[in-house]
Amino acid sequence: MEVDLSIAQVAKRTGLSVHTLRYYERIGLIAPVARASGGQRRYASRDMAWIDFLLRLRTTHMPIGTMQLFATLRGEGEVTVPARRQLLQTHLADVLAEIQVLQQCAQTVQAKIEHYQALELSPSPPIETVGDNPDEHAESLRARPEQAARNRRGSR
Repeated sequence: MEVDLSIAQVAKRTGLSVHTLRYYERIGLIAPVARASGGQRRYASRDMAWIDFLLRLRTTHMPIGTMQLFATLRGEGEVTVPARRQLLQTHLADVLAEIQVLQQCAQTVQAKIEHYQALELSPSPPIETVGDNPDEHAESLRARPEQAARNRRGSR
């Protein structure tokens, strides 16, 4: 990958806006970027690798405050390796728990699709179908798995 990219080039490559890149630098997620003689930001390969990692953390719903903590620890050097590893282990456990919840929800949706496919093939569907009764899955609706996953992320 070429070195010395402008902020516009980085925005195009990452999908982040120029405003977001500046914001990330301002709040310490991205270390101060080298500047050209005219003062324009110039991103190196190592900056791009770090931004790619931040995007992966963001995709896995790591809270921005936790990302800031990780960036701060990273900036403090090798002495923080155990703390960074622990932070990532905790985040990975949260991600895996969320994946499990999503898999369970996907299975429920798949079962409902199969149910409706069977109804479409039957000559005369019943008046009330499974899943159309509001009381049928009251327990699972109360659990609200997506909210439980968000609560786990926010409670760290």
